[in-house]
Formats: sequence, structure tokens, C-alpha cells
Amino acid sequence: MDTLLKSDELYMRRCLQLARNGWMNAQPNPMVGAVIVCDGRIIGEGYHVRCGEGHAEVNACASVRKEDEHLLTSSTIYVSLEPCSHYGKTPPCADLLISKGFRRCVIGCQDPFAKVQGRGIQKLKDAGMEVTVGVLEKECRALNKRFMTFHGKHRPFVTLKWAESADGFIDGQISNAHTQMLCHKLRAEHQAILVGRRTFEVDNPSLNTREWYGNSPKRFVVSSQPLDLPEGYHHILSTSVDNLLHQLYEEGIQTVLVEGGAKLHQSFIDSGLWDECYVEKGTQVLHGSVSAPVLSHEAVVAERSFFESNGFNSPLISYNKYLNLKNIER
Repeated sequence: MDTLLKSDELYMRRCLQLARNGWMNAQPNPMVGAVIVCDGRIIGEGYHVRCGEGHAEVNACASVRKEDEHLLTSSTIYVSLEPCSHYGKTPPCADLLISKGFRRCVIGCQDPFAKVQGRGIQKLKDAGMEVTVGVLEKECRALNKRFMTFHGKHRPFVTLKWAESADGFIDGQISNAHTQMLCHKLRAEHQAILVGRRTFEVDNPSLNTREWYGNSPKRFVVSSQPLDLPEGYHHILSTSVDNLLHQLYEEGIQTVLVEGGAKLHQSFIDSGLWDECYVEKGTQVLHGSVSAPVLSHEAVVAERSFFESNGFNSPLISYNKYLNLKNIER
């Protein structure tokens, strides 16, 4: 491997490491990390901590010690996503990098956001900066798969979640305290949550994050008819999955968690408009009346964990994460 490329990949991996620190608070903005290097020494680094605050490049520049500031014109800045070129909640990062006089900028991947889309890269090049794009591109895109889906496919990133018994029914108590906590963690990681009318009327779910740190998602009940909903719940008209996702996209919802019921889940599966799925499978036999959704052949297992259902030496609950092969970022 070329020595320069190997070095570029090393520092880009550090960018990705830093970027992941913004997992909870950066959304709906992308997670981004930046590293400033001069003669093989990191003199500054940062990440996008919180939506509305300084971007990764700003924080990296701010972290450089005063005695090292003169090195910036001889430095390379690595950033996992293309620097922005427009005025939003913060000034353009491309302008900042130009004003600092960086010799070189190495970028993981292009930003799909309509107001950027290569304009930041071009601005840097027009200023005479050496620009390299596409270092660890696959990894950089995968880190922000939700952001990429929203801006690239013009729909929210869709996660499905349900719990089923050993004989394939969902109308029963299957979850334990541990898997319930994981469910609430998923809720905290999504901007919106969807349930069908029947699930809402029968289960009266709170759909909040009481078992995990983070904001509760915006709660939507899907129905073809108007509903009288309590405060904090929103009706969304059910016509087709395409239409549902278009309505959510128009509201700026970047991530949505579908929690029930079986009919709503199956409609997403049949349409192919889902990205990740979490299925919790218990060991009990319910002989229930509501069959669990059935995943299509496009579903591939990404992770599998096991948890005790009721304590030590009790039967295990399997917790399975699936990806939709058709929609995996490549």
C-alpha cells in the first residue's frame, strides 16, 4: 500500500472514532470527526458534538494550542464528511479551512445534502488547496447511513422492532427488563416512532424512553380514519408505505422506528422500504392469535445476542438484528 494512502487511512480512522461520540446529540446532523496533522503529529482534533453548535472542523481548529497555530499552513486536515459550503446554523466550514491556510484537506466522503453536494470540495480546490476525496469512503458513508438515506433517497431511515414467541406469535409478554431497556435505547436513537391504530387502542403504549437516557421520539399512530388522540400523539394517514414515508420526509423526520403491529410491520417488509430490523424471540409457546411478521429473503442477520428471560439458568431470549440487503450502503 502507498505510504501516503496508508497514513491517510490511519488518520481517517481516527476521524471516524471521534465522530461516533456525536451519536446521540448530533442528529439530525451527521456525525463528523476532524483531525489536524503536521509532520506526522496530531496538533488538533474535534467532532460535531451537538446539532446547532460548532462543526468538527471548527472544534478541531479550536483545539490547536496557540504555540502550534503557525503550523496550520503546513498541515493536513482530515475530515470524515465534506466540509459545508453554506450558511446554516453555523458559517461555512470550507471558508474556515481556507482562512486558516491549510495545505491539504483529506475527505472521507461527499455530503449528499442538497446545499453542499460537492460545493465544499470545489470551494477548497478553487482556493488552491490540495484535496483528496474518498479515503475510507465506505466506512464514512456507513457511519452516517441514516443521514445518507434521508438526503440520498428522500425518505427516513426505517427500523422495525417486534418481539415474538417461539411459535411465532406477538400477542403475549415476551420481553424482559434487559430487552425492554434495549427497546428504549432504540427509541432514543430515532426521531419518530410509528404504531398502528389497533396496537395503540389495545396496548395503550407510552412509546417513551423511560428506561434509557435521551429524548423520546415523536409519536405517530397510523390509521386510515381520523382518531381522537391524547396530547403528544400525532395521527398519520395510512394509504401506502410510500405515502407514509413521504409525509414523514416532508416533516423533516430522518429516522423512524416502527413498533407495531404485525400488519404495519408486514406492509413495510412487503414494500422493501425498511433498513434495519430487531426481532426479539422468546422461548415460550403462546398459541396466540396474532402471527408475527415474516421477513423477506432480503433480510440478513447482522448481530445476534442472548439474554436470560427471567433470571439465572432460565431460558434465553435471542435478540437479532437484521439488515435489508437491498438497502445496505455500498
